[in-house]
Amino acid sequence: MPKDYKKPEFHFEPSLPEEAYMFLVAKRKISPTVLQRNRVCFQNEAILFPFYKDDECVNVKHRTLDKKFWQCKDAEKILYGYDDIEDTQTIITEGELDKLACEVAGFKNAVSVPDGAPAPDTKSYASKFDFLDNCKARLNQVKHFILAVDNDPPGKRLEDELVRRLGPEKCSRVIWPEGCKDANDVLMQHGPEVLARTLEGDVPFPVEGIFRVDDIDLETLYERGLEPGVSPGWISVEELYTVAKEAGELTIITGIPGHGKSEWLDAMLVNLAESEHWKFGICSPENYPISYHLSKLAEKYIGKPFREGFENRMSKPEVVEAKAWMDEHFSFLMPDEDHLNVDAVLKLARILVYQRGIRGLVIDPWNELDHSRPEGMSETEFISQSLTKIRRFARFHGCHVWLVAHPTKMPKGTDGVYPVPTPYDISGSAHWRNKADNCIAVWRDTNPVNQSLEMNIHVQKIRKKHIGRLGMAKLRYENSTGRYFDV
Repeated sequence: MPKDYKKPEFHFEPSLPEEAYMFLVAKRKISPTVLQRNRVCFQNEAILFPFYKDDECVNVKHRTLDKKFWQCKDAEKILYGYDDIEDTQTIITEGELDKLACEVAGFKNAVSVPDGAPAPDTKSYASKFDFLDNCKARLNQVKHFILAVDNDPPGKRLEDELVRRLGPEKCSRVIWPEGCKDANDVLMQHGPEVLARTLEGDVPFPVEGIFRVDDIDLETLYERGLEPGVSPGWISVEELYTVAKEAGELTIITGIPGHGKSEWLDAMLVNLAESEHWKFGICSPENYPISYHLSKLAEKYIGKPFREGFENRMSKPEVVEAKAWMDEHFSFLMPDEDHLNVDAVLKLARILVYQRGIRGLVIDPWNELDHSRPEGMSETEFISQSLTKIRRFARFHGCHVWLVAHPTKMPKGTDGVYPVPTPYDISGSAHWRNKADNCIAVWRDTNPVNQSLEMNIHVQKIRKKHIGRLGMAKLRYENSTGRYFDV
C-alpha cells in the first residue's frame, strides 16, 4: 500500500538577503540563474531547497548557514533535482550544493541524495536509501549513472551502496582534483571549466569479469589488513565460521532432516539482524505459510514462546514489537508454483537488493525448487550451472547466500545414529562442495538413549582463511524459543 506522504507548503521568494547571497553566490559560486531555476530561497534564517517531482513540491530541505539540516516531517524522500533526471546519463551527488555546482558547469542532469552519506561506522543505514524506491520507476529508465560523491569515508560508503543497488555495469565514478572532495569544492577552487572536465573524465566501475590492477586499493588493504567476517552470534561458532562483511559468498548448509539446520540458520539471521542491522530475503517453501515462519522468528527475537501452553508466552504487545522489527529486517520471496526456480528467486532477490538493500538471501531448501532442465543436460551440469548463477549473484550484489540442501538418504550406523553428512552426500554432484565458499553441516544425536538438545555445528569448508577454519562447535537448543546458546 502506498504511503500517505504530507506535501509541504512552499512559496518561492526569488530575492536573497545579503547573508544568503554572500554564502551561495560569493562563496559557493552558485550563479543566481541556477539558484532561481531550482527555486532556492532563504526564509526564517535558513536556505530552502525544494524537492520537485513532476513539477510538484513534495519536500523541502532546510539548511542554516551554520550547517543545521532538517526536512519536512512525513514528506516523501526523493532525489533532489528529480525532474532533472535524464534517460541517457544522470549524475548523482552527495549534497544539494554539489548538484547546483554541476549545473553551473553545464550539467543540468544532476541530482543529489536527500540525506547525504552514512557515517562509515553506521550499521543501520538501509533506511537512508528509501528514496531509491520512491524514484525507482524513473531511475530504471536511466542507462548510465555518474557517481560524483564526496572523496571521504562516508562518501565511499555511499558510493559502494549506490553501485551495489544500481549495478556496476551502469555506473562510473568521478576522480576529484587534488585538494577537492566534491563538486562544489572544484567549482570554488578551480571554476566551472575544470569541474566540467572532471565530470567528463568519469571512470567506469569494474564490471564482473573485467579487472584492472589499478582498480584495486591494495595499499589500503595492506594497511588495514583483511577484514574478518561478522560474528554469527555464538562464540564457539565464531571461532570457526564468520560471515563475510562486504564480498558476497555462498554458504551451503546440509544436515539430516529434522536435525535443525533451518532452525539454526533462522537463529543466525536474527543474530545478524540484531548485531549488524542486516536485512534479508528469505525463500523458504518448507516454512510455508509465512505466518508460521514469522512466529518462529518472533520467538528467537523476543526470547519467549509464541505458542500456547507456556507460562511465559510472549504478550500481544511483544508480538506487535516483533512484527515491526521483522518488517524492518526480513522480506519473503515466493514465486508462483509454475516458476519456483533459481532464476525466478534471483530475479526477486535483485529487486530486494535495490529496494531494501538486503545483505543476505536464504534459499531453503534446494529440493523444493523446480529442477527442470533442458533435454540433454545432466543433473551434474544443471547443479553446476545453478550454483554458478547463485554465486555470481552473491558476488555481484555483495549479498551473502545461504543455500540449504538435504543429503541423500543415509544409512544409520550400528548404534542407530546417522553419521554427519558432508557436501559430497548431497544428491547430484560434487559441485555442492566445489562451488561453495563455505560448507556447514548441522547434526545432533538422535539415539533415544543419548538424545539431548545439544547440536553440533560442523564447519567443513572455508574458502578464505581470514573468514574461519574447519572444526566443530557445540550449541544448546532451547525448544520453547528456537534459540541456541553456547555450551
